[in-house]
Amino acid sequence: MTTVKERALFLDRDGVINVNLPDHVRSWEQFEFERGSLDALARVGATDYRVIVITNQSGIGRGLMSHETVNEIHTRMTAEIRHVGGRVDEVYYCPHSSQDNCTCRKPAPEMLLRGRDRYQLDVGASYLVGDWVDDVLAARAAGVKPLLVRTGRGDRAIAEMLTREIPAPEIFENLAAAVEWILAHERAPQGTRREAQET
Repeated sequence: MTTVKERALFLDRDGVINVNLPDHVRSWEQFEFERGSLDALARVGATDYRVIVITNQSGIGRGLMSHETVNEIHTRMTAEIRHVGGRVDEVYYCPHSSQDNCTCRKPAPEMLLRGRDRYQLDVGASYLVGDWVDDVLAARAAGVKPLLVRTGRGDRAIAEMLTREIPAPEIFENLAAAVEWILAHERAPQGTRREAQET
């Protein structure tokens, strides 16, 4: 039987999963989940979507925090999400500053494409939830449907896209509202794709 590709929910981190801070979340003690995000991730955990976090962490390149600190934050974040019944299949982060001219920093699509290649994803059936213009641009460059939340820098992103004449994606109050919309617009009933692969 024909293998059906998997789909994914790509998530920006700061401003989507957790509260964004003006000068980076530099430790686990500063990490605070956005209201409703844990419940939303628990709902996604019950579906067949891969959950892949993609986040720019330029504070590393600027010497504000280390790789070890960021990895600790992600390990503890993932454990908290798992505790409520959710999961994170992968975390990709770019440690570079905008001056480094790297290939992985959003709006470049590289982190999404890593997830696509690792999990053989159907990008056309996948979503990215972000709070900034670069999230929208990265998603579109990878062929993924972008969704924008008003938490974090979301309201600023809406104004920025208007100024730059970038078409706005679907806009939601927060991750919980975006997940609610995704689950109401699923392209296949829950479990269908995994069952097709296992047949």
